[in-house]
Amino acid sequence: MPLSTSRRLALLTSASLALLAGCGSSSDSADAESAPAKVPVVASTNVYGDIVRSIGADKVDVTSVISDPDQDPHSYEADTQNQLALSKAKVVVENGGGYDDFVDRMLKSGHNDSAQVINAVRISGKTAPKGGELNEHVWYDFPTVARVADRISAALAKADPADAAAFSKNATAFKAGLTPLEAKEARIKKEHGGEAVAITEPVPLYMTEASGLVNRTPAAFSEAIEEGDDVSPRVLQESLALFGGRKVEVLVYNEQTSGPQTEKSEAAAKAAGIPVVPVTETLPKGEDYLGWMTANVDALASALAK
Repeated sequence: MPLSTSRRLALLTSASLALLAGCGSSSDSADAESAPAKVPVVASTNVYGDIVRSIGADKVDVTSVISDPDQDPHSYEADTQNQLALSKAKVVVENGGGYDDFVDRMLKSGHNDSAQVINAVRISGKTAPKGGELNEHVWYDFPTVARVADRISAALAKADPADAAAFSKNATAFKAGLTPLEAKEARIKKEHGGEAVAITEPVPLYMTEASGLVNRTPAAFSEAIEEGDDVSPRVLQESLALFGGRKVEVLVYNEQTSGPQTEKSEAAAKAAGIPVVPVTETLPKGEDYLGWMTANVDALASALAK
């Protein structure tokens, strides 16, 4: 039976709409495929992850393995999701110095030999003092962080040459934010240089040393706390005596490795009227690196001024 005129028009209209819809979906797919891929980056902690984001902006896809401020990085065990991210990463930022050895192990087991690996301790050039332990917490050392920022910029530029200029510009802006921090440390050194402080573990030492302060804590105490070992009664008493005799002006306390012995130090400091400055190893939620470090240095300056 021949189709009526109205029926033929309806079929033609439906076919046209289908063709247009097909063209639209094809265009959308092409747009998605033409969108530039972000550089996959894995950072061992959210400290380095934040620095990468400051430099890479929307051109990077960053996975920070350790991001929980309540997690002790020294005892962290990476999982299969971390393994997958590391196997696909084009740039990896690790602290090094024995702090995050799981990164190298997982890179090897994931057979990712092409990733550019940035090792902050290696970049810092810092080594263990004769007869002592290396302080691997180099993100509290601002000159080291500036050099790490440059290396991150260079690695991202190699992975994404088209955005090299943006990475360089962002790294320059990030490093400019470090300058006021170093100026604050210099001011503390001018006003309080030579004054004594106590710590619970070596996390803040690069900051206190740059500020001209002298650490009076027995090395056996801070090293045991860092390693998760018990402090001997004799060493504990030596540490607590720093507060009773007011031999130090401030206690800088790592909140992420607190325990009965560090809590005794905190209680003794407060009982003696000695200010306690809390610090952490990883970036607190909702903060960025520059804001976090500004708060740390300002807290130290305020405590010393009391």
